[in-house]
Amino acid sequence: MLIKFHSKAVAEILMLSENAAPLLRAAGKSFGDTIPQRGVFTRDQLESAIAGIESAVAADDQAHAPKDNDDDPDKAPVHPIAQTVELHQRAFPLLDMMRRSLAEGADVTWEATKGW
Repeated sequence: MLIKFHSKAVAEILMLSENAAPLLRAAGKSFGDTIPQRGVFTRDQLESAIAGIESAVAADDQAHAPKDNDDDPDKAPVHPIAQTVELHQRAFPLLDMMRRSLAEGADVTWEATKGW
């Protein structure tokens, strides 16, 4: 399922629900196995939501930090298409939307969509 994030401050963002769920949880939204069909971050909630996502990104970056022995020159490099997408990369568009919305005093909403 696709999740569409809206704000009056910036363009819409589309994200797969399995990618959006950890970000919404980090931002302080609690829900069961599935993301609610609709939700909102009010302008008053945006600061704590941004801080929560930034904290989750920092923890994820620290957990996936390269080990000292990962610098093996004989090891073949991983092709970019085979590299995993890290949390900070998935979080960037939503964090940008939240920061711009906070600056302009706009809410951020989301809704589930069934397709393009």
